[in-house]
Amino acid sequence: VHAIATGAQYSDVAERYAADGYMRKGTVVSIGGTEEITEAEGEMNSNVFGVISSQPAFMMNASAGNNDSHPFVAMVGRVPVRVIGMANKGDRLVLSSTKGVARALRPDENPTTEQVIGRVLQTKIDTAEHAIECVVQCRV
Repeated sequence: VHAIATGAQYSDVAERYAADGYMRKGTVVSIGGTEEITEAEGEMNSNVFGVISSQPAFMMNASAGNNDSHPFVAMVGRVPVRVIGMANKGDRLVLSSTKGVARALRPDENPTTEQVIGRVLQTKIDTAEHAIECVVQCRV
């Protein structure tokens, strides 16, 4: 029997891409580097491509490599995202100054649509970096 997941806890749409190296689940990525994707860097960068998925619901290009060399990149859907700083449910996420990590948008900032990674689904009350559940909606 051959089966493919069509539903998962986080329900994101993801595709495998060749990565520069191992990337933790929830890492924000961009196109570039020595392979197809690399960890995104640069405060509020607009070249964000997606987030390394932990449990993709719909897996495109599934036979290309493995999770270490070709991780699944979520471009839309519910997925844990590495976030630094506090965040409130509903906050928009942008790339932080920490490579591969998002942060909540500040009230005085006006990002472009391309800079927004997604929206926070759970309140984060500490400043440490860890993954929280978000809705990713990267504009490519």
